[in-house]
This record gives sequence, C-alpha cells and structure tokens, in this order.
Amino acid sequence: MPIPIIDSHIHLFPASHLPTLAWHGPNNPLASQHSINEYRDATSSIPTNPTTTENKYLHGFIFLETDRISSIAEESTDSLNPGWKHALDEVSLLTRIALGEPIPGEGHKAIDRDLCLGIVPWAPVPGGPTVLESYMDKVHLRTKKDEVWRKVRGVRYLVQDKPSGVMLEPGFVEGLRWLGKNRLSFDLGVDARQGGIHQLREAVEMMDRVYRDMEANDKDAVTIVINHLCKPNLRIAVESTQKHEEFLEWKQLITQMARASNKTYMKLSGAFSELPTLSTDSTQDTQSLIDTLKPWTDVVFDTFGADRIMFGSDWPVCNIGGGGNKISWNRWTQIVEGILEQRNLTEDEKKGIWGQVAIQAYGIDGI
Repeated sequence: MPIPIIDSHIHLFPASHLPTLAWHGPNNPLASQHSINEYRDATSSIPTNPTTTENKYLHGFIFLETDRISSIAEESTDSLNPGWKHALDEVSLLTRIALGEPIPGEGHKAIDRDLCLGIVPWAPVPGGPTVLESYMDKVHLRTKKDEVWRKVRGVRYLVQDKPSGVMLEPGFVEGLRWLGKNRLSFDLGVDARQGGIHQLREAVEMMDRVYRDMEANDKDAVTIVINHLCKPNLRIAVESTQKHEEFLEWKQLITQMARASNKTYMKLSGAFSELPTLSTDSTQDTQSLIDTLKPWTDVVFDTFGADRIMFGSDWPVCNIGGGGNKISWNRWTQIVEGILEQRNLTEDEKKGIWGQVAIQAYGIDGI
C-alpha cells in the first residue's frame, strides 16, 4: 500500500496579503504569491490520491502561520501595527481554503479543501492565559463552522527573532500551560545558527518550567512541536562536525529537549535554509546532502526516536536554498527518504514519520 504523506509544515499567502507579512520587502525572494496553486505545482511529482504505481501520495498538509504584523495586545499603540487584525485575517483565509470557498485571486480552488488537514495560527502566547483565551475566542468566530474550528490544532508564536528572555516570562510559561489544558499544541521556532545557541538554552529552561511537577503522560501537558531541527549550523564541514563546539552544544540541548517530556516532537524540516544554497540542477548528488545531514539527524533520531519525528517541507521557504519551486519539495522528500533508509527503519516507523506522527502530535481526527 502506498504511504500517505502529511506535510506537517507549510505556509500559504496570496499576493494581496504580502503587505501584512512582517518579513515582506520588495527584494525578498518570497515576495510573490505562494498559495495552493503554487504548492500543487511544487508537489506535482507525486499524486494526491493513492495509486498502484506510486509508493507515496500527498494526503494533505498542516498550515503554519506566516509571521503577520501583529502585537500581543489586541489594539497596538503603533499606528503601523493593527494588533490582531492581520493574524485573524489569515485565519479567515484558511477558513476559506478549508471550506472550499475561494475568493478570486487567492490561488486556491474548492477541491483544495481536502488537502487542509490542520491549521496552526499565530497567537499572543506571551500575553498569558487571559489574553490567549480572548484571542482564541476570536479565532473560533473566524472559522465560522465547527468543521474548520476542529482543524485548529495548535498555535505558534515565533521566538527566533524576539528579545532574549521572552520564553521565560511568566505569561509565556503560563500561556503554554493554558494551551495544554485546552488541547492545543505549540510550535516552537528557534534559530541556533543565526539567532544564537542561547535560544536553545532558553527553550530548554522554558520546557523545564512548563513541565515541572507534571507526570510524563499528564493529559494537561502541552505538546511542543519543535521546528526545523532548531535551525543548526549545517555549514560546518562534515569532517569537523563531531568535534565542533556548536554541534556539541546543540547535541546536548536537543537531548535535553527530547527528555523534557514525551510530548515534545521534532520536525524533520527546514534544512535548506541552513545549508549553502543548492543549485537548480535536480540531479545534484542527493547522497552527499544526506551525508552532510547525518551527524545532526542521527542525534535527533537517537534522542527523540522515530515515534516523535515528523516530515515537514517548510514550503515555500525551502525554495530559497533548495533550488526553486520546481525542485525543492521533491529534493527534500528524496533526502528524507534516504535518511530513513540509512537509519534502517521499519515500514511502520517510516509511515509514522511521513504522516502518522503528525496525526498523533496534533491530534488530527478522522484519518
């Protein structure tokens, strides 16, 4: 039977929404529409329905917020920042996708509703439980129907570009505890290479505070899904990796994250942003990339285990360093396939990483 792929990490934004993105600028390589039409083009190498001729098919995706201009407070004192408006407008966009009710020019069709399996919107986590509850009530209203609200499986508040200490603020820690009690996960985005390894140290301390005094299987413990291997410095020469101080500290901190709780998960994603830019030649040696990643992926598998690792493409961000929209998604799936073969995983373990782990971590029903 072909294995269903659930892409656990994609972003979507129509061209009309570009001015609402915090990172947008005229020279940004992503400064154009990246909606489901473009995503289907990127993933066209495999079918979206099981066939007898393919060993995999794309079952669907989990959408991650795209870092809209926003503020912790509903109303911002900055005239250029509309508070929660842009983030909630993004929820409305995903609601239209999930209901199959496209607006002309947004780049999706009614049939695309079946691909949307989960939604992880932005949320003002540092504001703490009271602010979070108020915000999520508004998210609920924007989703219009229970069939869409049930797809909202967690939230993300990017910390990779925030001041040091934000993860240790009482509001942030209590906000994460509130998410756990309300069966919502948290996607953790830190950046060891460009943001600094101190972000991982802070994340470990945050996890210690969040999970303190909780049993391993506590139903109220928040699920933390860690993005992109924590964005390590994959540009370290392969022959130097095992002795390099950056690798050694990253390894130690990843180990602590894995041990913090059995409700921490890791996404096998985001590597193209941390590697030297790859060519647009689709025949580039995949094995050399697998070998470059091996020291890092070995740590992740040895600490988290196959049952807490999930595939994600980080589309369309993967296009920037991965060779472009025609190549990057397929290139990453080939690399992941090679990593799984190299680890000698069972078929059930492979099936888990391609999709079943994401279903478990995000609590997706009906699949």
